[in-house]
Amino acid sequence: MANSGGGVIVFGVRESQKAATERIDVGEFDEAYERSLRSAAITAISPPVFGLNVYRLGDVGNRAVVVEVPASLDGPHLIYKNDYFGAPVRNDSDTVWMKESQIEAMYRARFDERRHATEALDSLYGEAAAGRDSDKRAWLIAVAHPRIPRFRDRLTREEARGVLTRTVGLALTYAGRGGIHPLESVDRDNPRPGLRRWIAVNTATGEHSIWKEAWISIHHDGSVTVAGAVGGHRMSSDGYFDGWQVKSAAIECAIADLMALTRATAETTDNDEYDLRLGIEWTGEQPLTILTKDTMGLTYDGVSVPLHRYTPVDVTVNASEPATDFFWHVHDFAQDCVNQGGISNVLLIQPPAREE
Repeated sequence: MANSGGGVIVFGVRESQKAATERIDVGEFDEAYERSLRSAAITAISPPVFGLNVYRLGDVGNRAVVVEVPASLDGPHLIYKNDYFGAPVRNDSDTVWMKESQIEAMYRARFDERRHATEALDSLYGEAAAGRDSDKRAWLIAVAHPRIPRFRDRLTREEARGVLTRTVGLALTYAGRGGIHPLESVDRDNPRPGLRRWIAVNTATGEHSIWKEAWISIHHDGSVTVAGAVGGHRMSSDGYFDGWQVKSAAIECAIADLMALTRATAETTDNDEYDLRLGIEWTGEQPLTILTKDTMGLTYDGVSVPLHRYTPVDVTVNASEPATDFFWHVHDFAQDCVNQGGISNVLLIQPPAREE
């Protein structure tokens, strides 16, 4: 199924000559059985097939199970047996083995799709970074694009507003209020229409709040963008950091907002796997410096590595995976982003321990 663009498998149907004839009971299908089914899709297939949706239907005596296999960019998926491998593909009601030319074509399609996904991410990032005053203060640009967009009806204003509302709760779960969240500097109740997207416009417009300017967009195909000023933040009632100084807590909060926005948008648009990119745009003369806190809670730059260019950090996540697993992806992404500036540990994002 994964080699054929995805599909649906229904357990609990008797068939004759390719036609369904009646329902039959599949027996007990408990959590351990479901876990084994998912494990087989990961351990017995290469590359693994992630993102199976498993549904249990009916009551005792009339139970059925439906497995939804997602489309995949990673084909061909292979099955190994000792020293041999094959690539099965669905053909009507039969399973056949791909010929060498078919495998070659599928590998070519995989590389083409990856190139297209990279180009889509480049376009999103460039668009979100355009027009920022990065010569005066550093800007954080973070974008996410579904690997296989599931196009559907355009998002309504109410749906976009609902996504933003759910995002706030998730973001605060990930990072708390120990830093400046871009989400709190935009109009979440009144998203405005843009080109195939909804835009949460900046509300930090006053003389004393422009330092935390931010913009957020939710695209109809499930893509999201976050752009926020992270350089030159306020450090006291009348004092500000320089434009090239960025607090690591501000990076963590922006990542929490991006990841929460991605998860909430994926739920609404029925997407799952996402490619994400985060970068910091700064074109001033001074090297970019990421600041942390010492044991006394004071701003500290003793371990910072001056950056003449911040290299964008890319990651791929499954936005529909279990909550704890996703929380750890938020943490690991944030750690990669602050590590680049010489900072060892994240300050705010502390996920719960993983269960065995």
